[in-house]
Amino acid sequence: MIRTATPADIPDIQALIRELAEYEKAPNEARATDEQLHEALFGEHPAAHVHLATDDETGENVGFAAWFLSFSTWRGVQGIYMVDLYVRPAARGRGHGRALLTELARICAERGYERLEWSVLDWNRPAVGFYESLGARPQEGWTVYRLTDDALAELAKSAD
Repeated sequence: MIRTATPADIPDIQALIRELAEYEKAPNEARATDEQLHEALFGEHPAAHVHLATDDETGENVGFAAWFLSFSTWRGVQGIYMVDLYVRPAARGRGHGRALLTELARICAERGYERLEWSVLDWNRPAVGFYESLGARPQEGWTVYRLTDDALAELAKSAD
């Protein structure tokens, strides 16, 4: 049911990313090209990894988890930061999301990583309930910040 993505999976990964962006009400934010994904996932120095959930009967890719390595200065070891988890609505409730997270947890345990972390939109109550059913807990008191586009460019220019 769960497998590591290959370069041949780029079109399916791209479709899943776009579906996730639609679900998260931000379709114009998903701008990665096939070439960018190929380089990020399968280039000389991969920046991220993807695992796919496939339907047992049809073999269709119905979900994915995208992740990269993080590091905890407090723990002194690497961890996994899951940037995306998505299962197509028609395939939900059949264990694909749990299987994807289980695979990432297995990788953590196998490699000695002490954290598996991710962000979830606060309005996404089904996802919050799912994550909490697995034992995950929100990190109270922490707020995610992000610099992009013009603000990122302006700050970078101030270094000159």
